[in-house]
Amino acid sequence: MSECNHNCESCKEKCDAPQQEQPHELSRIKRVIAVVSGKGGVGKSSVTALLASAMRGKGYNCAVLDADITGASIPKMFGVNGGLNGDGTGIFPAQAKSGIKLVSSNLLLEHETDPVVWRGPIIAGMVKQFWTDVIWGDVDYMFIDCPPGTGDVPLTVFQSIKIDGIVVVTTPQELVSMIVEKAVNMANMMKIPVLGIVENMSYVLCPHCNDRIDVFGTGKAVKEVSQKFGLPLLAEIPYDKGIVKAADEGKIDECDKKYIASAVDILESGLPVSH
Repeated sequence: MSECNHNCESCKEKCDAPQQEQPHELSRIKRVIAVVSGKGGVGKSSVTALLASAMRGKGYNCAVLDADITGASIPKMFGVNGGLNGDGTGIFPAQAKSGIKLVSSNLLLEHETDPVVWRGPIIAGMVKQFWTDVIWGDVDYMFIDCPPGTGDVPLTVFQSIKIDGIVVVTTPQELVSMIVEKAVNMANMMKIPVLGIVENMSYVLCPHCNDRIDVFGTGKAVKEVSQKFGLPLLAEIPYDKGIVKAADEGKIDECDKKYIASAVDILESGLPVSH
């Protein structure tokens, strides 16, 4: 048997490997980017929201599939609440003020603070449904906000959905370099290209003199991992009160995207249309 490339459409072998799911027949999704992290607390959801918002600002039709089922925060960042509607054809995504389409488990709960106490297979099944049952319509860039780590849900996303590329989010601590390598190695195992690394909470700008303060260190470890795997450092995002305030108030669309601009340029120029 030849080595599996997870493209079941062109494969003639009979095997038990999970097959990629097709999106809803009324969905036309051109590019899919998964945003991952090897550990929690690095601001992955914020980076996902910023990337989607920045791409939308450039005129693209964008969507966010919130695959972090038990820790969903995407709707709050975009100021979206309430439920999801649908009919016999499928489920309709919610929309932010900017027009970004969103689907998240939090939009299915009676109260956004209700816990999602489900086991792995049920959570993975919901992620698949977000892909197959939602009528996404025309989407130029879909961003999938994956939960941290390399467990059930990221594996489901990588195996079930045709991913064009992965963005790895990290912070500058030395410890994180090992965690980044885990995420990169998982992507390589699944033969999905890693587009680059975003270093979040990279530094703080002094409010008095505007000097850079490296609160968590200089990010040397992240740069070493980037060089080791030949990956671009897509962006260094500081701890910025403006971004934090915008996310808390559901106005992530309105905050300054200057820190993520280089990442957006790379994603825009480096991704072919494959769907």
